[in-house]
Amino acid sequence: MNEVKQPKRPLIYYYLIALALLLAFNLLVMPSITTTPVQETDYGTFMRMTEDHDIGKVEIDEQQNEIRFTDKDDKNVYSTAMVSDPDLTERLYDAGADFSGEVVQQTPLWLSILAWILPIVVFIAIGNYMSRKLMERAGGGPGAMGFNLGKSNAKIYVQSTEGIRFDDVAGEDEAKENLAEVVDYLHNPDKYKAVGAAMPKGILLVGPPGTGKTMLAKAVAGESGVPFFSISGSEFVEMFVGAGAAKVRDLFKQAKEKAPCIVFIDEIDAVGEKRGGAAGVSGNDEREQTLNQLLTEMDGFEENSGVIILAATNRPDSLDPALTRPGRFDRRVPVELPDLAGREAILKVHAKKVKTEGPIDFNKIARMASGASGAELANIVNEAALRAVRDGRPGARQDDFEESIETVIAGYQKKNAILSDEEKRIVAYHEIGHALVAAEQTHSAPVTKITIVPRTSGALGYTMQVDTGQKNLLSREELENKIATLTGGRAAEEVVFGMVTTGASNDIEQATKLARAMICQYGMTD
Repeated sequence: MNEVKQPKRPLIYYYLIALALLLAFNLLVMPSITTTPVQETDYGTFMRMTEDHDIGKVEIDEQQNEIRFTDKDDKNVYSTAMVSDPDLTERLYDAGADFSGEVVQQTPLWLSILAWILPIVVFIAIGNYMSRKLMERAGGGPGAMGFNLGKSNAKIYVQSTEGIRFDDVAGEDEAKENLAEVVDYLHNPDKYKAVGAAMPKGILLVGPPGTGKTMLAKAVAGESGVPFFSISGSEFVEMFVGAGAAKVRDLFKQAKEKAPCIVFIDEIDAVGEKRGGAAGVSGNDEREQTLNQLLTEMDGFEENSGVIILAATNRPDSLDPALTRPGRFDRRVPVELPDLAGREAILKVHAKKVKTEGPIDFNKIARMASGASGAELANIVNEAALRAVRDGRPGARQDDFEESIETVIAGYQKKNAILSDEEKRIVAYHEIGHALVAAEQTHSAPVTKITIVPRTSGALGYTMQVDTGQKNLLSREELENKIATLTGGRAAEEVVFGMVTTGASNDIEQATKLARAMICQYGMTD
């Protein structure tokens, strides 16, 4: 998917515009309000020029106590102070001076005002324009204090040749099957209208973090080839009352203009939480107004309008019932953690983007990464590629993938952790205790690896067990075997050293959780 962005001109572009306006102002306006420079002179010079008949035009300003005059060619303008001279008028008349007009063209009042005000107005206008552009480039907008009030800020994507498709999303076959119907409706709406069927107005993707909900939404847009609006639920929440509701209105207005299209709201629980909680005692806070506007907009869509609403959340229980009722979010699509086959498929999809060396057993890696989400599996592949780069190899190998699983599960190797020989012996016997108990059991996963290399998670060592297949049900005996394996490390310390250490703290925590679940959740007790 390619995000559609308005092209941003460089800042120098606006500086050039300001410079051009100033030059135009100087060339067109300033010459019309400037005057010929006046040269100050003494009264004797004035009298001498009069006697030499070198006087052109004369103006006597009694209020300013000043005489302004020009030479015979009217090229220069002079000014001198008035003195008491009763014969001045007669001498000027004899010298042929012109009393018919003003010597100096006085600037009209409106031009004088314009000369002062126009530059200020121009500079203020340019400053406001450039300030607004700078705020937009910095992420602000025309709203107060730079907040982009009333605008949804939704990112608009269009289909491209490199867009995400369903083939790029692995391990979620049931979810893709549910969403394929949406794609078919956007391609062939008449087929549904002929039967009288209407597509759900809203589809809610529900699942743990990292399972690919956002990627599935983009895949729907990529397959259907329609505009795709993407926005996070938290972007609707503003500090100004009414701003969130205005953003909702703007988003749905854009969607209706570009129908058929898809609107995707990620983390919708940020704006769609149940009303009437502690955060909304008054019943009229900003978040509730935003939610009310969202409910109104979704309910206001006409049938078969071509606008499909997708939303994602990992907390469906926190959503307001009015939002999840039929007529708004009609369909709930679960996006769960992938099973063994799904993990293997996800690993293969992400492994296409990295170079590998030798045969890679993705089935074994998928079994080792039991319980991992799609995001964690992508991280495992990336960590394997990074490890290959650190070792100076052109591609990732099988051991890189296995080590990356340990990195994701237990953390990086803690190379600066120095254990004494006695501590190394205790950790070694502790881990061997886990392995021996697991090996002696009949319904336990085989031991794959034992290590006493400290990890950044705090573990001084661990024992890895990998199931041979996918298990969906666990019996009481298998859970008891897990508890026995977890306590095998502490038992080994007691048998060999006759004492116990703090190394079994995590084992005891996990064993306690299992025992509590067996009684309180699974009912595995008499």
